[in-house]
Amino acid sequence: MGDAALRLTTLAEELLGTPLPVRIRAWDGSESGPPGAPVLVIRHRRALRRLLWRPGELGLARAWVAGEIDVEGDLYHALDLLSGLIWVRGDGAEDSGNPLLDPRLRAAARGLLKIGGALPPPPPPPEEVRRRAGPLHTRRRDKKAISHHYDVGNNFYELVLGPSMVYSCAYWQDGGTLEEAQRDKLDLICRKLALKEGDRLLDVGCGWGSMAVHAAREYGVQVTGVTLSREQAAYARKRIAEEGLTDRIEIRVQDYRDVRDGPYDAISSIGMAEHVGQVRYHEYADQLFSLLKPGGRLLNHQIARRPERDESAYHVDEFIDRYVFPDGELAPLGRTVNTLEEAGFEVRDVESIREHYALTLRRWVANLEANWRQAVRYSSPGRARVWRLYMAASAVSFERNRIGVNQILAVKTPESGESGLPLRARDWH
Repeated sequence: MGDAALRLTTLAEELLGTPLPVRIRAWDGSESGPPGAPVLVIRHRRALRRLLWRPGELGLARAWVAGEIDVEGDLYHALDLLSGLIWVRGDGAEDSGNPLLDPRLRAAARGLLKIGGALPPPPPPPEEVRRRAGPLHTRRRDKKAISHHYDVGNNFYELVLGPSMVYSCAYWQDGGTLEEAQRDKLDLICRKLALKEGDRLLDVGCGWGSMAVHAAREYGVQVTGVTLSREQAAYARKRIAEEGLTDRIEIRVQDYRDVRDGPYDAISSIGMAEHVGQVRYHEYADQLFSLLKPGGRLLNHQIARRPERDESAYHVDEFIDRYVFPDGELAPLGRTVNTLEEAGFEVRDVESIREHYALTLRRWVANLEANWRQAVRYSSPGRARVWRLYMAASAVSFERNRIGVNQILAVKTPESGESGLPLRARDWH
C-alpha cells in the first residue's frame, strides 16, 4: 500500500492551517484522516492535476463531475465539513493578492506536482459550459443558458422532481409527501394572488406547466405561460391537453421582455428571477409592472443570497455558473424589494421559506439516488453527478442560512391607494 493519502492529508492541513475534518482514501489504496468521518475518495491522480491547474472550487468540481473524486458516507455532512475550508478559506487566499507570491500556495503546488505529476491539464468534462464572451443577459445568450439547464431531458426531470414536475421550493407540513408539499405551494401562491374565475394570469418562467394547470383547474383563470425552453413548452402543452385545459392555458416559447398583451390581473414568477441578472433586474421589474392592471398583484418567488458588506466583491459561484445555471445571479432580499418598489410596486408581504427548500432538495436528491441508473441513461454520468452535488450542496446552504428563498407579494396600487388586500393580509394561511 502506498502513502498518497497521508501525503495529501499533510499537504492540505499545512495549507489550511487546521486538521482536515474528513478522511482521505487515495487511488493507491492508502487512507488517512479521522476514523468514522466521511471519506473523500480520490480515484485518480488526475484530480490533483485539475487542482494544480485550477485551484479551488472549479478544480474540485471538474474532478467530481469526471468521477475522479467521490464521497463515501453522509454526503451532506461531508459538504458541510468541507464548505468552510475549501469554498471559503481556499478561495479567499486569492483575494489577498497574487497567489504565486504566497509561500503556502507555492509549497502546495510543489506538493501536488510531486504526487499528481506535471502533465498538461486534463480537459474539462463535456458537461461544462465553455466561458462565453460578450454582454450578459442578451435574449440570445439567455436562451442558450436556459437551454443548458432545462433541456436536459424531461424524462430526467421526472425522475428527480416526481409527478408534480415543480422545480422550485415546496411548502411543507409535517408528514406530507413531496407532491402534497408542491401542491400546497402552488395553492398558496394562488391564494396570495387572490385568483378568481375569469382572471388573466401571466406565469413568467412557467416550467412544465404545473402552476398554469393548478391555477386554471382549481381557480378557473385564463393563463399565459412563457418559457425559453422548448422541451418544457412541449411537455406543458401535452400535459394541458391531457387535462382538457387547452381553452384556458396558452404556453409560449417567449422571452418575458417580449410579452405585449397585458394588462393581466396577476403575475406569478416562481424561481425565474434568478436567471434575470443584475444588469436586467430593473428592466424585469418595470416590464412586469407594465403588464399588470391597476390593483394587480405580483408574486415573486426567488432565491436570495446574504448581502456582502462590499457588494462589488460578489462573484457568481464557479461550479454553478459552469455546470448548473450559466449566468445565474442571486440578489439579496433587500435589493429585490428596493427594485420592485422603484418600479412602482407596493410590497405588501415577504415570507421566508428557507427551511422548506432544504427539505425539498433532500427529497430531490433521494429521488435521484433511488433512480440513479435511469438518470444516467437519460443524461450522462457526469450530468447526474452535477445534479447530485448541486442539490446536496444547496440543501446544506439553505440549512446553514447561506442562502434563502422568499415569496414577495407586490401590488400595482392605483392612485386611490386601494390595494385590494384585506386588513389582515395573511388570511391565505
